[in-house]
Amino acid sequence: MRKWLKDLDRILRGEATNLPALREGRIDVPVGGLVVVLVLLGLVAGISVGSYAVFRPGGPFFMQLLASTLKVPALFFLTLLVTFPSLYVFNALVGSRLAVGSLLRLLVAAMGVTLAVLAAFGPIVAFFSVSTTSYHFMSLLNVLVFAIAGVLGLKFLLQTLHRLTLIAEQQAVFLPEAATPPAAPAEPTKPQKSSGALERLEGYTLGPHVRLVFRCWVIVFALVGAQMSWVLRPFIGDPGRPFEWFRARESNFFQAVWLTILNLFQ
Repeated sequence: MRKWLKDLDRILRGEATNLPALREGRIDVPVGGLVVVLVLLGLVAGISVGSYAVFRPGGPFFMQLLASTLKVPALFFLTLLVTFPSLYVFNALVGSRLAVGSLLRLLVAAMGVTLAVLAAFGPIVAFFSVSTTSYHFMSLLNVLVFAIAGVLGLKFLLQTLHRLTLIAEQQAVFLPEAATPPAAPAEPTKPQKSSGALERLEGYTLGPHVRLVFRCWVIVFALVGAQMSWVLRPFIGDPGRPFEWFRARESNFFQAVWLTILNLFQ
């Protein structure tokens, strides 16, 4: 377990996605142990989300706490399952040479960043669960926390994909032509300092088409994740409604957030 936690720490510090490893076409992330850590982080985040059901008006409701604990890790792994094929296709379109296994490890690493941030917010969410009785406030607070964690996880994913694409472009530029004898290529300028997981490499730029492809996929991932959370609802548990593992299919995530905002200020 300690080794797996160290692997997560290496991801958060950017050591698992450094340039030497990426130039070899690999992501230095052990999937097996990291998945165990992700499940545990998801359970911790789920407990914090469901803690409102323990302290809500009308007494504790432990079934909702159990449901929330199980649903948070399920949310992320189901989103990964749905979006992984599209990421592979988008990544191939921009010239990255990552194999399916390496790309899967990269997406799992991005989930590690997201769930680590989400679990770190757990004590804050639990604190507000104890100190307020407003269901609408807690709903919006959890939406905000999940949004922040998701943005940071996608930021990590995009920065790593940017580095991979830049490496692929450099390798294409310095490949010798078949009709000429191979010559020693000039060494490209590389950043000398160690780059963090979310830090953009100085002196490197991506083409507009590459940025557009990656941004389109981020939008797809965000939409799928948001709607997946709506499919798996409830996560918090409305005090005015009986407990349900899942609710009937209706409306959508964004409409529900807008109505929650209106109800909060009314």
